[in-house]
Amino acid sequence: RLHLFAVVFLVVCVICGFLLLKTEPLPQQKQNTISSVSDGSAKQAGEAAPAKQDDDQQRYQVKKGDTLSGIFSDQGFAAATLRAVLAADEGPLALDVLRPGDVLRFERDVATGELVTLSVSDLPGHTLFYRRVSAKHFEFDEQVAPSHWVTKVISGPIRGNFYLSARNAGMTDSDISRFQHIFSEQINFRRDLHAGDWFELVLQRELIEDGPTGRSRIEAAQMRLGDHTQSAFLFSDGRYYDESGHGLGRAFLRYPMAGHYRVSSPFNLHRIHPVTGRVSPHYGVDFAMPSGTPILSIGDGVVTRIGNHPYAGKYIEITYPGELSTRYLHLSHIDVRHGEKVQRGQRIALSGNTGRTTGPHLHFELHVNNHAVDPLKADLPVATQVPEKQMPLFKQTVSDLVAMMHKSDSSLTAQSGNQDAVKQI
Repeated sequence: RLHLFAVVFLVVCVICGFLLLKTEPLPQQKQNTISSVSDGSAKQAGEAAPAKQDDDQQRYQVKKGDTLSGIFSDQGFAAATLRAVLAADEGPLALDVLRPGDVLRFERDVATGELVTLSVSDLPGHTLFYRRVSAKHFEFDEQVAPSHWVTKVISGPIRGNFYLSARNAGMTDSDISRFQHIFSEQINFRRDLHAGDWFELVLQRELIEDGPTGRSRIEAAQMRLGDHTQSAFLFSDGRYYDESGHGLGRAFLRYPMAGHYRVSSPFNLHRIHPVTGRVSPHYGVDFAMPSGTPILSIGDGVVTRIGNHPYAGKYIEITYPGELSTRYLHLSHIDVRHGEKVQRGQRIALSGNTGRTTGPHLHFELHVNNHAVDPLKADLPVATQVPEKQMPLFKQTVSDLVAMMHKSDSSLTAQSGNQDAVKQI
């Protein structure tokens, strides 16, 4: 009987132990259980929660097909906020050319969610800011990182066409277009070049701490076509001249229209905004004129921008060899296309009253080295030759650039001993 009682007791212990083990979950089972979260939804315990963004700042990278109005709407900003930002952009016209990859940063008021500052990183080392200064107004500012320019000489022979030869030498598409534009009056790059001809240029590129900014300029250029050499040297007025000081292009016009029209608003980088009382630069000169007045290109150049801005209206930007560009705003009709080459005195548009205006007029801007200057007072190249009093400085500039290219030639000859090499120093 005692033996039977011991067996029963042992069986009962085994069964109780089994039941206890069954109700105790294994450690790895705890990782897969569903746990409740604060918003009442269910998530697996091992799943990462989405990263929480700062309440007052958000980063957005522009994608192909995006529009500024669509981005603002997706961010929850009112249409009035977008209009106020675009009003601040009337001068720089920077938001009109957003590209995929550009980064927008929105800083919000923590209490109201309203936009406080929009910053745009459009180029390496260059950031644009649109800051709220009142309930209905923003102002524009920009921040440029410290930079320096590095100089190198690029040269090589013509093999096939100029484009492929230049790419093989290390020139970018922008460098090639600029080089061809410099000699557009002197050389036909389709018919005048032959195998064995030689090109050479002194090129400067801008660098910041993080690397190149993408900006470059050609200080000197040469094409050796058989026994003939065509040279171009960039002078302080932003124009190219040959070694004798003769301009490679035609002189510029001072005014972008025929006849004389009243200046209704002058160039003024320190103009005070009548509503905000803050500095609101006027980057150009306004000419009062009837709508439909023909507008002319002041020089031989290339159309680099065409747009229709809510405040600047229909506008054109033209870039010229060297460091010069112009803008024409509030147009009623545009006669040219993006990328088109235009000649000095060519009609490019008709004046108008588009955008935000108080009456029909032309807003005309001149930029030198990407900075707006007074088009009526700037040292614009209106002559075809370097002025006599500036010839000593010009000759010294030519001498320095030629010496740099000759040094490159000597180095190339010593290293290669033939004309089939391509050189960058």
